[in-house]
Amino acid sequence: MKELELKYGCNPNQKPARIFMQQGELPLTVLNGKPGYINFMDALNSWQLVKSLKKATGLACAASFKHVSPAGAALGTELTDVEKQIYFADGCDTSPIARAYIKARGADRLCSYGDWAALSEICDEPTARFLAMEVSDGVIAPGYTDAALEILKDKKKGNYNVVQMDPTYEPAPIELRHIYGITFQQGYNNFEINEDLLNNLVTQNRDLPQQAKHDLLLALITLKYTQSNSVCYVKNGQTIGVGAGQQSRIHCTRLAGSKADNWMLRQHPKVLGLQFLDGIRRPNRDNAIDVYISNEWEDVLADGVWQETFKVKPEPLTPEEKKAWIATMKDVALGSDAFFPFGDNVERARKSGVQYIAQPGGSIRDDNVIETADKYGMVMCFTGMRLFHH
Repeated sequence: MKELELKYGCNPNQKPARIFMQQGELPLTVLNGKPGYINFMDALNSWQLVKSLKKATGLACAASFKHVSPAGAALGTELTDVEKQIYFADGCDTSPIARAYIKARGADRLCSYGDWAALSEICDEPTARFLAMEVSDGVIAPGYTDAALEILKDKKKGNYNVVQMDPTYEPAPIELRHIYGITFQQGYNNFEINEDLLNNLVTQNRDLPQQAKHDLLLALITLKYTQSNSVCYVKNGQTIGVGAGQQSRIHCTRLAGSKADNWMLRQHPKVLGLQFLDGIRRPNRDNAIDVYISNEWEDVLADGVWQETFKVKPEPLTPEEKKAWIATMKDVALGSDAFFPFGDNVERARKSGVQYIAQPGGSIRDDNVIETADKYGMVMCFTGMRLFHH
């Protein structure tokens, strides 16, 4: 098939719409549903991410995309008991690719609501069963087992979008796009991110263990497919905070850092001990947890609406308790798609437990940035490669 007609473009008024190949056949097949314009943008961006990440690490990996940027991405490493609880995966059968998606989705469950999922491996039954429980628009993978496909075909009253991607497909070396009737051309960004990119260690501390290397690769590859400016925090093989599309570097670092803090706060004993009413759906739990750990909780208590969600009135999580719990974060990795212009980014990153940093370098204030990292005993490497994505 050379082209696929779509219902409309980004918005219902943007017609006609289609995806097509100028030469050859489309490298994808729609197995179920009717994906739209934005669905395919998410699908193809997320597929590039998991394909690159699999090549860099050799591990099963997955991504959760919303509006052409990752809400989360992860490697298929083991889940801790706490992670199973906060990702609502208790009692689920898992496989490496299922764990990868559970962690990618769990990175920022609020932002992953209605996501597009990407899998580096054939979608198996455990992955399909977890997808079936979540609010999601679609999935792209190199293949599906018969059992997995049957499960996914039942989702959303039979309308769940399932796309199979040819894993051998390589894009043309030149990209074209049109903006306001004007054609832009550039070479496809085929820059390969691997461990060689982490060799230029510029700080006094040069202790970069293998886990940190994997985390930095995950951060950098995630950034390669995130709308810029962007910064990404990673811990133990999963993103825990992605700050996308900000106009200043420090705002990226703050946004991603606040998401990383929220990820950590979901593991606080008070949050783990919340008693929800029977029958409360997963998205409602996510929303309630987000409000509970935010500054809005006092308003909820004042309004008295907590009874709609909880069996027992939760004891507030105080600012002092939040600060103390976040302070226990450590060994977090951080990537930036462009250089840090000031040391303030490092200062903010430290507050969320960052120990390892990968960024291009090249600022006129590199000395100040390195000095700030040295002040806290961090490890920082200069990659020499900007990763803007627009």
